[in-house]
Amino acid sequence: MKFVTSILNRRAFVALAAASMLAGVVHSAPASAADVTIPIIVKDTTSFYWQIVLAGARKAGKDLGVNVPELGAQAETDVNGQISILENAVAGNPAAVVIAPTEAKALGKPIDEAATKVKIIGIDSGADSKAFTSFLTTDNIQGGRVAADGLAAAIGEANGGKVEGDVALITALPGAGSLEQRAQGFKEQLAAKYPGLKLVADKYADGQATTGLNIATDLITANPNLKGIFASNLIMAQGVGQAIAENNLAGKVGLVGFDSDEKLIKFLNDGVISALVVQDPYRMGYDGIKTALAASKGEKVEANVDTGANLVTKANMKEPKIDALLNPKLD
Repeated sequence: MKFVTSILNRRAFVALAAASMLAGVVHSAPASAADVTIPIIVKDTTSFYWQIVLAGARKAGKDLGVNVPELGAQAETDVNGQISILENAVAGNPAAVVIAPTEAKALGKPIDEAATKVKIIGIDSGADSKAFTSFLTTDNIQGGRVAADGLAAAIGEANGGKVEGDVALITALPGAGSLEQRAQGFKEQLAAKYPGLKLVADKYADGQATTGLNIATDLITANPNLKGIFASNLIMAQGVGQAIAENNLAGKVGLVGFDSDEKLIKFLNDGVISALVVQDPYRMGYDGIKTALAASKGEKVEANVDTGANLVTKANMKEPKIDALLNPKLD
C-alpha cells in the first residue's frame, strides 16, 4: 500500500510541476503584436489627403502586426466629434493613440487628459498641449515660405520677370495649428524677400470648397491688380482653382495650393495652378504608427520629426520622387 501511495505521490508531484511550468510559460510570454491596438484619428475621413494618411497607417499596421482602427469625423469642422472619438478611443485601453488635432485650442485639454492614460503621438497639426510623446509633421512655417517662393516665381514668369502686384491668402479655417503656421511662413517670406508683392487680403473660409470659390471670385472682382493667391490647404485650392478657371485667368493670376489630389493635379497640368506644396502624408501615417508602437514599449522616440514639404510644378511633377508623392498607393 505504501508503494502504491508513493507512486501516486510522485505522479501528483510531476503533474503539479508540469502544470506550474506551463503556467509560468503562459504568464511570462509577451503579448503578440496582433494583440496591440493603436487607433489613428484623422481630421476628416472623406478627404483624399487624410485617406493617404490612413493608407500609410494601414500599411504600418500590416508590416508591424498591429491592429490600427481608422477613426475620424466626416469634416474638419467637427471639432466636438473628434474630441468624442479621442475619448472613446482612450476608453478602449489601446497601447497608444495617433491623432491629427482639428483645432489647436479645443483639443489641448482633451489631449492632456488622454495622455494621463496612454501615449499620444501627434501628426500633421499641433494642439495647445505639451503631452505629445512625439510629434510628426511638415514644418508648416517652412511650407508657407516655400509657397511664397513658388507664387513669386509664377508671378515673375507671367509678368516679364517683375515680381510685383497684389496677392491674397485664403485659409480654410481659423484656429487650425498647421494652417496658421503656413500663413505665418507665407507672410514672413513676402515681407523678407518680395517687397513688390502686397498682401491685400487675408481671408478665412469655413472649410468648404464652394466658400473658397466665392471668396476668390470676390477678390478677383475687387482687385484688378491681383497677381497671385495662396490657398493653404487642399479644399481651398480646389475652390480657388475653380474660380481661376471660370474667370479664364490661368497664367494671369498665379495660384499656389497645398497638398494634392486628382483635381489639383489636373489644374496643375492645365496651368490653372502654378505650383503645389506637397507634404508626405503617407509617411505621417506610417511613421506615426511605427513611433506609437515604439513609445508603447517604452523605447526612446524623437520628440519632433519633420516629414518634409516639396514644391511641385508642371516642370518637375514627373520626377520619380515627386510622382510618388502625387500618386501614393492607397492599398
